[in-house]
Amino acid sequence: MGSNQSWVTEFVLVGFELSADVEVLLLWVFSLFYIFSLSANGVILGLICLDSSLHTPMYFFLSHLAIIDMSYASSNVPKMLANFVNQNKNISFVPCIMQTFLYLSFAHTECLILMVMSYDRFVAICHPLQYTGIMNWRVCSVLAVTSWSCGFILALVHAILLLRLPFCGPWEVNHFFCEILSVLKLACAETWINQVVILAACVFILVGPLCSILVSYMFIVWAILKIQSKEGRTKAFSTCLSHLCVVGLFFGIVMVVYMVPDSNQRKEWEKILTLFHSLFNPMLNPLIYSLRNAQVKGALYRALQKKRPT
Repeated sequence: MGSNQSWVTEFVLVGFELSADVEVLLLWVFSLFYIFSLSANGVILGLICLDSSLHTPMYFFLSHLAIIDMSYASSNVPKMLANFVNQNKNISFVPCIMQTFLYLSFAHTECLILMVMSYDRFVAICHPLQYTGIMNWRVCSVLAVTSWSCGFILALVHAILLLRLPFCGPWEVNHFFCEILSVLKLACAETWINQVVILAACVFILVGPLCSILVSYMFIVWAILKIQSKEGRTKAFSTCLSHLCVVGLFFGIVMVVYMVPDSNQRKEWEKILTLFHSLFNPMLNPLIYSLRNAQVKGALYRALQKKRPT
């Protein structure tokens, strides 16, 4: 590095440029949403662990999705909430890189888990007689471990490539957390390697799984239409529609943020989309699955019945 460059010790998170009154209001609103998100996903996770009727591959992967959503929101939302009431919006270099790493890790893992969940539905509906043999617990465990491992390894690659860059100012991250594209703009060296890896990751983590999900659901819809029973078709469509809603929300937002060309006019919209992705998406997932799923509602009813005094 040249003499006018130095290693950065901290960044400043610009966040949303709002008045103090609006920030206080958003602090309370987003805090309630965050608490509800953790509680709802915690309830889903608890029901799956405690109710034996939910010990199936579909709910096994749903429990992983709940863990990811709780971790996902917790990787950046608490810092955003703290910045609403704190005039000092600085974040040290190491926590910033750690925030980027965790955010990407859980995002990558969720992409792969959603793909695995679509494969589970494909086997259940298109090959029901072979379902228990194909989706045995060993296969489910391997798929889950592989998803987590690939997600964290790919995020580690991003973090290592980020650490090699020099930062010499300005040090203001135009986001409410250390989002990787916003941090890269502050580097005073060529970032083309980082950009290539991000593009490759988008293809591997976003385009690949999304294509796999779409192909799976083409076969699923075809198989559902062949079901003679109206009740059977309705039940199959209901289960698949829940998963498709989650897939649409997740992949739609991420692809807009990371695959549409960047511009200054879009930056504020990107922040809003990322906020929705980090805070509202984890809150909506348990609602989508629980409100449209009779088994989850039945498990919740049985759990509440056990808590009632005799």
